[in-house]
Amino acid sequence: MRDMKKIFLLLFLLVFGAAVLAACAKEETEQNSEGEPEEKKLTIGMSFDSFVIERWQRDRDIFVQAAKEMGAEVNVQNANGEAEEQKKQIEYFIEKKVDVIVIVCIDSDGLTEPIKKAKEAGIPVVAYDRLINNADIDLYISFDNEMVGTLMAQSLIDNGVRGGRVIMLGGSPSDNNVSLVENAFEAVMKQNRVTIVDRMHCDGWRAELAADYIYSHREQVMDCDAIMCGNDNLASQVVNALAVQRLAGKRLVTGQDADLEACQRIVEGTQIMTVYKPVEKLARRAAECAVALAEGRKVQDSDTGSIDNGMKEVPYVRLEPVPVNRENLDEIIIDSGFHTKEEVYLNIK
Repeated sequence: MRDMKKIFLLLFLLVFGAAVLAACAKEETEQNSEGEPEEKKLTIGMSFDSFVIERWQRDRDIFVQAAKEMGAEVNVQNANGEAEEQKKQIEYFIEKKVDVIVIVCIDSDGLTEPIKKAKEAGIPVVAYDRLINNADIDLYISFDNEMVGTLMAQSLIDNGVRGGRVIMLGGSPSDNNVSLVENAFEAVMKQNRVTIVDRMHCDGWRAELAADYIYSHREQVMDCDAIMCGNDNLASQVVNALAVQRLAGKRLVTGQDADLEACQRIVEGTQIMTVYKPVEKLARRAAECAVALAEGRKVQDSDTGSIDNGMKEVPYVRLEPVPVNRENLDEIIIDSGFHTKEEVYLNIK
């Protein structure tokens, strides 16, 4: 009986001692917490149109890394080309109380209401690469899209299309950049007496629609000197369709984004140019701007102007695109490390 009492006493002391130690540890933790509050990380919600276009994957990776270096976390969402899904993603970011929302929009005219909700919640909004119309956005950051159209057009003129005939195969009509590019392109065509034989827009930037056009409009294709493609993804399908008809290299083709396959086509002679947009510069600058807005700071530098989005004059960080052709591809694309020489010249024996 005496041994049992000793055992119970020992167990009581052990339990009591553990409780005292736990209480002390809790008190010490609370004191440390009060004395040194843990710093909350900035959170950025980023909604992409989709990752079908090659360059968006680069934008995502560089933006996320740059934000991480600045102490911010990025919640990336992919809307897969669905405008309604993108609206849901913006509302999700609002519920999560992110510090700033960055959007690569699908429909330039369809985000007024969700952005209004974001602003009511005190969350700044950045339009990345594509302007969002009629919405209270805080910043638009992109390349000079009018210059993109001018560079495409000038490359055709430099290659002998003055007074000739051109087909325009543009991107999604809901993408505000498309009209900016095309208006600038047409202005140069008009100045040089170039006839626009026909035109079409690829809804949702679906490249297969560009290929379908080439197959179903042989008369117009045979009657033109060049085909202006809204981006390199469309140009890929166009050149493939031309190749089936033994016309690859016999029609001048332009694009933009400097996709790897486009650069390969340039050295192979089936695409005369692309417009290189230094994605690393854009994504890093956008991450810097997003963090600044999240911290309540203004974005101002030598690149900042403004643009009217139908609701307000929006601060506009505008970067310059670069034309790439066979003569300068090695210098612009390979020397910068955007693509390697082995990749670009893969099909050249």
